[in-house]
Amino acid sequence: MTDAPIESLSSLFPLTFPIPKPTTHPDLLSPNDLHREEDLLRNPNSFRQWWSSINSTREALTSLQKAASTAHLPPATVELLGVLATPVARQALQRLTYLFEAALARFPTSFKFWKSYLQMRMSYVLGRAVKPKRAGGRKKYPEMREALEDEEMEQPTYEGGLNGVVGWLEWKALVATFERAIMWLPNMPRIWIMYLSVFTHPLCPAPISHTHARRTFDRALRTLPASLHGRIWPLYLLWAESRGGYSTVKVYRRYLKVDPSVTERYTSLLLSPENPEPRPLEAAKLLLSLARKSARGEYTSPEGKSPYQLLGEWLDVVEKYGDDVGLGKDDTEKAEAVREREEQEMKDTIEAAKNQEPASINGNLIRFAGPPVPAEGQHPYDEDEDPLSDRKLNVEKVLKKDGLEVYKDQAGRLWAGLATYWIKCSEFDKAKETFEKGMALVVTVRDFTQIFDAYAEFSESLISGLMELMANPDLDDEDVAETEQELDAKMKEFEELMDRRPFLVNQVLLRRNPNDVQEWEKRVALWGDNDEKVAETYTKALETIAPKKATANFHMLYVNFAKFYETGGASGSAEPDLASARKVLEKATKVNFRTVDELAEIWCEWAEMELRNENYDEAIRVMQRATAIPKNVKISYHDQSVPVQARLFKSLKLWSFYVDLEESIGTVETTKAVYDKILELRIANAQIIVNYAAFLEENNYFEESFKVYERGVELFTYPVAFEIWNIYLAKFVKRYGGTKLERARDLFEQALEQCPEKHCKPLFLLYSQLEEEHGLAKRAMDILDRATRAVGDSDKFEMFTIYIAKATANFGLPATRPIYQRAIEVLPDRQTAKMCLRFAALERKLGEIDRARAIYAHASQFCDPRVDPKFWAEWNQFEIETGSEDTFREMLRIKRSVQAQYNTEVSFLAAQAMAARQGKSKDLDGEQTDAADPMAAAEREANKGKGPAFVAAKKDTTIRQPPDDETGVGGAGGAGNEDEIQIDDEF
Repeated sequence: MTDAPIESLSSLFPLTFPIPKPTTHPDLLSPNDLHREEDLLRNPNSFRQWWSSINSTREALTSLQKAASTAHLPPATVELLGVLATPVARQALQRLTYLFEAALARFPTSFKFWKSYLQMRMSYVLGRAVKPKRAGGRKKYPEMREALEDEEMEQPTYEGGLNGVVGWLEWKALVATFERAIMWLPNMPRIWIMYLSVFTHPLCPAPISHTHARRTFDRALRTLPASLHGRIWPLYLLWAESRGGYSTVKVYRRYLKVDPSVTERYTSLLLSPENPEPRPLEAAKLLLSLARKSARGEYTSPEGKSPYQLLGEWLDVVEKYGDDVGLGKDDTEKAEAVREREEQEMKDTIEAAKNQEPASINGNLIRFAGPPVPAEGQHPYDEDEDPLSDRKLNVEKVLKKDGLEVYKDQAGRLWAGLATYWIKCSEFDKAKETFEKGMALVVTVRDFTQIFDAYAEFSESLISGLMELMANPDLDDEDVAETEQELDAKMKEFEELMDRRPFLVNQVLLRRNPNDVQEWEKRVALWGDNDEKVAETYTKALETIAPKKATANFHMLYVNFAKFYETGGASGSAEPDLASARKVLEKATKVNFRTVDELAEIWCEWAEMELRNENYDEAIRVMQRATAIPKNVKISYHDQSVPVQARLFKSLKLWSFYVDLEESIGTVETTKAVYDKILELRIANAQIIVNYAAFLEENNYFEESFKVYERGVELFTYPVAFEIWNIYLAKFVKRYGGTKLERARDLFEQALEQCPEKHCKPLFLLYSQLEEEHGLAKRAMDILDRATRAVGDSDKFEMFTIYIAKATANFGLPATRPIYQRAIEVLPDRQTAKMCLRFAALERKLGEIDRARAIYAHASQFCDPRVDPKFWAEWNQFEIETGSEDTFREMLRIKRSVQAQYNTEVSFLAAQAMAARQGKSKDLDGEQTDAADPMAAAEREANKGKGPAFVAAKKDTTIRQPPDDETGVGGAGGAGNEDEIQIDDEF
């Protein structure tokens, strides 16, 4: 569009200034408006009359505007003029302005009129406002961060606004109207909010939306009370963000003096990519201040960030804008020197104050001078936290003070960040030094991995940069040679770094726990065949580790160190140095280990070393030194307050090795002496007793071996004594057989005297075997009879079985009857039933059928038909073979009664569950048995035509009478005997 049409459109404005009146605008009133004007003239002070007139006029004009079409207008004109593109809309604005102004002349302090008037004017100039839908309501008193977010979400979009260039005069008239409204209603926040929202309109002219807007915001804050500033500041801050540049900085700085909760938002604005002039130094100082305040508990992040997260954001800014934020290498070194000098002066001042002769008044000391002490609850001014200061940060100092000293568990990230800062500053040597220092100080593998990976990435980037530089064809030969030389040096450094990684990781683990024996062993293994470094590592490890704090197998360091000298170094190429190995072991024997066993291992390894080198006498002497018994033998082996050297003489491991050594290369007498000392010290276990006795037996000292056994059973109680008795009695019987029968009997009686019931069964069997082979059969039976009374319930059945077998072999079957009878009396129920079956089988063999039947009847009370069908099948077969009709019926009666008894007890449920687990499907009323059993068929035939004798719980409990044609009652066959049992002729 050319300038001429724009000027023609601009000439249409202003529409509302001066205020339109019928005298200046003849078309302002129509004949239809005369009645309204007369009513207003008659009632000029009636608020209702004015309000109804304005509303009716507005409705009529709105309908006319909707009917007006903009199709005949150019699109550019519609875009520039917006709502005021049609003459109808422009005339409507003038008419409504005339009415509102006339009403406000009568009611100049009416908030309702002013609000409606201003909204009407805004709708024509700003366009139709479209507000986004909001779920839920707003907080009454939100935090500023939430207020800003809510205000951003509720920012309206406008449709059909008036262009700021074309309608400049109309915009100016709108602002003038707002100024008049504020003059009359200065304390109405809604009027101020409406006014301030004009400045955020995208078509608002620049002379209004910049300086005038800032001044208007300031006036609003000065005019409204402080309690209402929370409604102005969100608009002010959002306006400042939209304007950007120095306006944003000045407005946010003002607000942060009142409320620092939006500092994080401000720092993000300072570093925003849309910001043409980022301020990284100010952002870094603000973030550092927040991190320190949060660490002191003086600040809580609205976004829930921890002090470390705030410090991490500060570190991100430092890494990204290193040159803009931090001091250079030279300045950092100078600042560090100044700081060290000041700290030294402070220490000297404190030391001098301590050495001064104190003054006193009435005995009370007076402090005349001393180091400066900050006031309690206040922190001195720190230029590093002042965003208005242009002084750059000493990043290394800040990171050590606020990062590494506070967040020791995040050392890896902090060291890597500091090194990255130096890389951004192009101080590559300083970055390398930082990486090395960080790896030398961290104490966790995670932190080390972070630093090492960053270091490796940095080295790779340097190498790749040098390789790209070498590929540049513009370099001359001299530069190429120099670059190639530097590249070779960097490649060599990188390879050395990769080779050092295992050692560096090992150093980290040792810094974390210098008493970790396993890590020291790994460090030794890393040196491989480097004998000098291996010996140095062993020496350093033994000097560093505290014996009481060491991890497991600390003594193995001494042992392996001695073997290192014994074998001629790690590679075995040097001459064996037994003297050095002995010195190492001698030193180890004086170490106060955590346990006696570790010291005992040292002595044993020393003796084994002498044996390997065929110094047998020296090995014996070593063990004699180790096992020297002190005068005070009442020391407790487990008393931790006593050094391990004083408790060593009670180490069974040491004595066991010593006695094995004596058995191998010593004499019988020396071996016996060692064993006797072990027994005197009362540290022997059962294995020592058995070994001593076996040694004496091998050397034909039989009686002495038996004395050792006897000493063993005196030292130990059951169950350990049982094992010794078992071996002792077996050896004695094997040695003497029946030649010393009375002595053997005394030994057995002595063994059984205090033997628990669960251990006496093997002794009784051995005793009975002795009597059976070398004594009297009657005594053997008496012993077995005693055994059936003495053993536990779990062994009684087996013992009765053995007893019966022996009685049968010695005295015949009839002699077993009293044994069976007593077994039935004392055995548990389940085992009683099994024993009854054997007893009944015995009586059948002897031809005592009635006695067998009585035994079956006695055992039936222990056998549930559903769980023990085997018993009932055997009784059933017995009755088929040997019984009569009466005895069979009696068996069935007993079976039903037993079944009913179990059905009425809780144990029935357990029995049924057990039967189900065994996969047996049984009929609960007892009718169904083996299909091949003829007596079962007879029983079913006997019950035919009658109700069941017993009804299972899982079936219907109602006894149904069978039909007449089945029972024969009233039938052609005549009345039959219902109690008759049908028996086959073969029976």
